[in-house]
Amino acid sequence: MNLEKYDYILSIGTFFEDKNLFENIKKVSDFTYMHPIDKASLKEFYSQFIKYEVGSEEAVLALVLYFFTNNRSRELEDYLEDLDIGYLSAESSCGEEEFEDSFELFKKASNKALVLGDDLENHQNIENILAILKNIEKYSDFELLFTNKKLENSFKNYSNFTLNEPEELKSFNGTILYFLDDSSLGTNLVASQTFLNIAKLNDKDFVSFSINNKEYKKQIILDKNLLGTIALINENISTYSFSKVVLKKEEI
Repeated sequence: MNLEKYDYILSIGTFFEDKNLFENIKKVSDFTYMHPIDKASLKEFYSQFIKYEVGSEEAVLALVLYFFTNNRSRELEDYLEDLDIGYLSAESSCGEEEFEDSFELFKKASNKALVLGDDLENHQNIENILAILKNIEKYSDFELLFTNKKLENSFKNYSNFTLNEPEELKSFNGTILYFLDDSSLGTNLVASQTFLNIAKLNDKDFVSFSINNKEYKKQIILDKNLLGTIALINENISTYSFSKVVLKKEEI
């Protein structure tokens, strides 16, 4: 994915684990990074970081639809008028002021892209997300770019512009793992000190857990540069990228 022609990027649902994408984003003059996890290696390159709650991508994209679209149809105007923007902002933890700041970056740019990542592919509300994206593409100046070919094909083949109200956010309190395709993580579970404190674990402990009837046993490794309360794991998963787990410490 070549991002050199864009002078403003808004990204949602990607951790920029792909090395080519990471190198490309460095060249963009203004970049708003939206994700549940701040990424230490991106800090010197992004203009703005907006943290959203795990699972709230549908609400976040509804807010993008509200703040970044223009010349809307009557139907879209009615839909947005009925949305409780304050509630969506509170539920997703994305402040309205943060969106206003990103819109200022958006307005001064000539070529704008919305980069949509792998986290969206298996979201439980993917159909409404696709409908929201169709409306964003039609009524905004964003070019939509996808890091995930399956998601891109789903979008291209989706023809329904009918929008539903975003569903109430599912709770993700507790120990949460982020499943991603990142070989640099090795076979370990990579965690921040905050995560270790919450899970009552120590660096280099071994843990076991189960997801989708599959058992995992991993060594947990402290990454002092990792921020937040979510641990990283290099494993494929057929469901949403984030999963709440119960970690059991294993005695070796």
